Formats: sequence, C-alpha cells, structure tokens
Amino acid sequence: MERSAPALLFWVALFFPFFIAAETLTIERIFADPQLSGQPPRALKYAPDGSRVTYLKGRAEDQHRYDLWEFHVGDNAHRLLVNADELHGAEERLSEEEKARRERQRIHGSGIMEYQWADNAKALLFPLAGDIFYYDLAGQQARHLTQSEAFETDVKLSPKGHYVTFVREQNLYLISLATGRERALTRDGGGTVKNAMAEYVAQEEMGRMTGYWWSPDERRIAYLQIDEAPVEEVVRSEIYADRIEMVTQRYPKAGTANVSFRLGVLDVDSGRTRWLDLGDLPDGYLPRVKWLDGDHLTYQWQSRDQQTLALRLVDLDTGKSRTLVRERSDSWINLNDDLHFLEQDRGFIWASERSGFKHLYLFDMNGQRRKALTQGEWVVDQLEAVDESEGWVYFSGRRESVLERHLYRVALDGEGEIERLSQRSGMHEFTFAKNASGYIDRFSAPDTPPQVSLHNRAGKRFAWLDRNQVVPGHPLHPYMAQWIMPEFGTLEAPEGHTLHYRLYKPANFNPKARYPALVYLYGGPGVQLVSRGWDKPFNQYLAQQGYVVFSIDNRGSNYRGKAFESAIYQSMGGPELADQRTGARFLADLPFVDGDRIGVFGHSYGGYLTLMAMLRGGDLFAAGVSGAPVTDWGLYDTHYTERYLGHPKQNPGAYGRASVLPYTDGLSKPLLVYHGMADDNVLFTHTTRLIAKLQDERKPFELMTYPGKKHSLRGEDTRVHWHRMMADFFDRHLKP
Repeated sequence: MERSAPALLFWVALFFPFFIAAETLTIERIFADPQLSGQPPRALKYAPDGSRVTYLKGRAEDQHRYDLWEFHVGDNAHRLLVNADELHGAEERLSEEEKARRERQRIHGSGIMEYQWADNAKALLFPLAGDIFYYDLAGQQARHLTQSEAFETDVKLSPKGHYVTFVREQNLYLISLATGRERALTRDGGGTVKNAMAEYVAQEEMGRMTGYWWSPDERRIAYLQIDEAPVEEVVRSEIYADRIEMVTQRYPKAGTANVSFRLGVLDVDSGRTRWLDLGDLPDGYLPRVKWLDGDHLTYQWQSRDQQTLALRLVDLDTGKSRTLVRERSDSWINLNDDLHFLEQDRGFIWASERSGFKHLYLFDMNGQRRKALTQGEWVVDQLEAVDESEGWVYFSGRRESVLERHLYRVALDGEGEIERLSQRSGMHEFTFAKNASGYIDRFSAPDTPPQVSLHNRAGKRFAWLDRNQVVPGHPLHPYMAQWIMPEFGTLEAPEGHTLHYRLYKPANFNPKARYPALVYLYGGPGVQLVSRGWDKPFNQYLAQQGYVVFSIDNRGSNYRGKAFESAIYQSMGGPELADQRTGARFLADLPFVDGDRIGVFGHSYGGYLTLMAMLRGGDLFAAGVSGAPVTDWGLYDTHYTERYLGHPKQNPGAYGRASVLPYTDGLSKPLLVYHGMADDNVLFTHTTRLIAKLQDERKPFELMTYPGKKHSLRGEDTRVHWHRMMADFFDRHLKP
C-alpha cells in the first residue's frame, strides 16, 4: 500500500525519534548544563523511620546550587523539602580548611552540600556557609545555631539527638539543643595541635574525614589529637590569574615524619578527657575508630609499612585493651569500612583479603573466627547492611563478573547459598535503610545513564526515584542516533594473566579503513576503568571524531584479587606499563587500526602512566597527553607511596625505577603536559621538575597550566578548554 509523504514522515517520527532529533556531540555540550546523563540525585539517604528518601538536587537555573528534596514512600511523590536560600541566601565564603576538605571529598557546588538526619526522623542538621542550621520538620523552621566569624566544620548530631558537635579553630565544641548553650570541649587546639580533626593523609588516602566519634549512649566522645609539628613544611606557590600566594603546607612526603597523635575519650558531662594507653605501638596510623557500646571502644592500628593491621578493643571501665584481629600481608593491607558489631549475638563481621580475595568473616568477641560468610575467587566490594532480625547479611560484589557490581545476601549463620538480588546487567551502588527493610539502587550500563530506584529487602523494585529515561526532552536524546556502544573483551598477557578491555569503534565504521586509536588509562591501584557502567562522554566524543578508543585495566587495578593488585609492589611503573604495552600491541594488530597512530592520555596516576608510556614506550605510542602527573614518588605523601614502594631509605632503587625523571631522554614523540597551578595533592612541583629536565635535555614538548586550579580542575570553562586542547593535540599529531 502506498503512503503519502506526510504519512511517511509521521511514521518515521514515531518509530525513529533518534533519527529525527540527531545532533552532533560537542565538547562544549558535554560540560554544559543540564548534564547529558541527566541530573541524578546525590547524597541519597533513607530517613531513619523509612518514611521518605532524601536527596540533593541542583536547580534548573543553576545545577550547581543544591536544595534538599524528598521522595515520600507513602504517596510516591517528590517534594522540595528544604530550600537552601531559606537557610542562607547570601554569598558563601568557604574557609581554606573547608575548601581543602571539599577537595578531598570531591564535592563541588553551593547551597546544601551535606546534611544529617536526627535518629527520630523529626529534624535535619545542615552545615552551610560556615554556620550550622537545625531544621524542625514539623514546624518547617530552621534554628541558626552558630553565627560566629569562625568557620564550623565536621558537624554532627549526637546519636540520641540532644547535642550538636563541630570543630572550630582546631577545637571541639558542643551545643545543647535543649538550652542552646555552646561550650568548648577542648581548648588546647592551635598552632600545630588539632583536636578532633583528620590529618591530611587520613582525608586523602585513608578515606577518614573525621577525627571524633560519639558513643551510642551520648556519654562520651572519642577523639584524636594530632600534632603536625613533626611534619615537614612545604612552601609552595599557588599561582592565580591575578596574584601569587605563597602557601606553607605541612605535607608528609614519602620517607618523612607523619603527625604524632593520641586517642582520648571525653566525658560529655564533666568535659574531662582520658587519654588511652595505645600500648607500645611503633610508628603507624590510626585509620578507623568505632564504638562497640558505651563502655567499649575499638580502633584499628596500621603499621607504617602497612603490612600489619590490628583491630583492638578497649574496656573503658578497666582501661585494658586487647587485640581481636591481626592481619598480615607480604605487600600491603587495604583498608575498608566493613566492620560491623552484632547486637543480638555477641560477635562481629570483618572483611579480609587473607584468602587472596576480599571476603566477609564472622568472629566472636574473643577474636576467634567462626566461619567465612563468603568465599571463592571473586571479591566482595563492601558490606552493605546486616538484618539480624531476619538473619541476612547484604553485600555488594563481583561474583559473576569483575565488570559488574551486584547486590547479594547470605544467611548470617553462614548456611545456604548466596542469593543475588540485583538482576540488571551493569553497575549498581546501594544505600540501605537503617533497619535493612529496603534499599536504594543507583544503576547504570553502557546504554543506560544512571537510574535510581527503591527496592524491598528481597530485591523487588517498588518505586522509581529517578527513572532517567532517554526520551524526547531528555538532554541525551538528541545525540542517541549517533551514540556508539562499546565492545568488551579479554586478551592474554605474555606473563599469563587475563586483561579486560573496552573498545569503541569510530563513527561510520568501515572495517576496511585504518583508524587512529587513543588509549585512555588510569592504571593505579584502587580504581577500575573497564566496567559495564555508564562511561565518560568524552570517550564517546573521541569515537565520534573518528578514533578507536581503548582502555584496559592493568595489573595493580582493583577488583581482581590481591595477587593481581600486588604485582606493582615495589615495582610501580613496571607491570602497569607492560600491560598497557600489551594492549597497544593488541590494538596495532587489529586490521582497522593504524599502528603508527596510537595516542595515550590520562590524569593523575593516569598522567604518570602516560609519561611512562611516552618515555619508555615511544615505539608503540605516537603521542601522549599527561595531566597532573606524579613524576617523582619521593615528592608524594607517605601513606599512599610507602604502601606500594616501601620506605625510600630502605628501598631507594624502587623509587628510582618508579620515577619518570630518569627516562626523559627517551622522549621522541609529541607530548603535552597540563597541571593546575594550585594543586595541593599532586603538587605543581612534579611538573616543574619534569619540564626543567626536558628543557635541559632540549626535548620539545607542549605545556598548559591552569592558574588557581586544584587537582580536579573544576569549572565548566576550564574543563571545556582542557578537553578541547587534548582533542586538538591528538588531531594535529594523529590524523592525516
């Protein structure tokens, strides 16, 4: 049957909306608002009574200013719960301490950035613009608890909701919500002494952002007092567009002294602190503190070489302490937050890599292992929740595939089979209700930007929090006709291990053509690039510009077990580069890749590995872009660097081999280096040392510096410039 032109157009529009709406993806669009992937809610939390889920959401007119929203479970409705302007509508000026803290937390924006529920679900606590606001839900009114010139940080509600505590000018303070009275709990903070605060390496490397912990009965507060006096002062310049600031920072470089510390328990009523006897502990770290009950405190001690981790229990009535668990490793021990004390059956759940893979174990309070709750040649990501009333332990892990994260549960008694609850293939992140009655699932896949749904304890979805469907009106919809799906595969390395890769073929792919290729890498420990989750749109852009885009997870990367990760021990820059070279050779052998036009790029550790690839692998890589790279591990911090390379005085050869500086004479192909000029993580000194040496050797290279920018290079204009610069660089050097 013949159709008229208007009728044909109607059916095309109905069934092929992607074709009708197709637009060309640009770098400017990638970093503009609204986000291509949608605006998924962040800081998701269940209210303690389970009645609602709260989250932060950016505004339509300014997606970087956040308000608090709720999804009410009973009526299946979203509502604005607290408008940030009702708390503080003026310009926010952050203290330097808060700026650094947010940089460590990788959060960016204004308005409500953090919040805490009261345990009775009747109130919320907000730190905002350096002050503290207590918001009563019933009255929909906020109490402005502090209005000082100083900046309050690390704000907490006490467990029973009677007090608010915070850190101000290196001391711990308390406010009684009943009386409004404020009092200082410590007074000796100042100079190099800091009370209840996390030191630099705790924030940046241990994932510990606090330095104090309430007891569950509200009678006591455990806190750390740190003294930074032993830490060397580093004077560095932060170069901004209109000024240069000389910043004195106590930065513990590898091989130098860390902070000294002591752990105290403060009686809230009397205000007296009792300093705990930590025993004859040598130089090391205190990465975790956790209360068992009001009279018993635990802390984890990690040796300086990070090959020993001990869980110790302190009886505050007797002052005696004992070791419950001691872990040992020939390389290093990874920290986690999976310790959970049981209430009904005296014991605890502990995560360990003692089998070579991270698994969960049940211990009694004498430190005797009862049983392994999980086992096998796969890893648990983390303990998600424990439901003692129903007898279940919930955890995320990689049982079926290292490329996917799923939710599982196993009986608390260790009997029966492990049950997988999440079903969709891809990457899941979970947030459980306090009583484990349900959970929030944040899901993504290569063809699905992040979606957020609510599930009951058995895994059944009962509501969408943010379905985020790519339909007309969605920011991504106009670009989906040209969206390229990646391919996944494995290749065997000469050393015998398997490597997982992800590959994008270029737009309008012609199998008879030969294309330039780009290797996007990170390569460092604790990170995975290749997964069946939503990927960076910039990789998509490069593929649409005619590149094959390729990534592999080399030895040293996460979720493959301890042996795979520990291959880089005292050998950083070796196994990672060997595996990336294996990937590059695989690429060069593909019939549609021009092996003479393979580029490589990465940021931070990826910048470091890019330099290694360019200086020691110029036979395979034709051009490289290195962002904010470590160039000399002797300049990086103690906790991170010594974990992998040991102490520089004991292993100087490992540091020499891992540095890029001895290999600069190997540069023979185009190289671009960029760095933020106020970076306080990978100091700008790393790049100045590199470029000085390249200049001394008369090696040509390109350089871009970003005034005032930290390690993450925040800001839409900066990110557009940075990615446009990379794309232009590769176009100049890899395209005909």
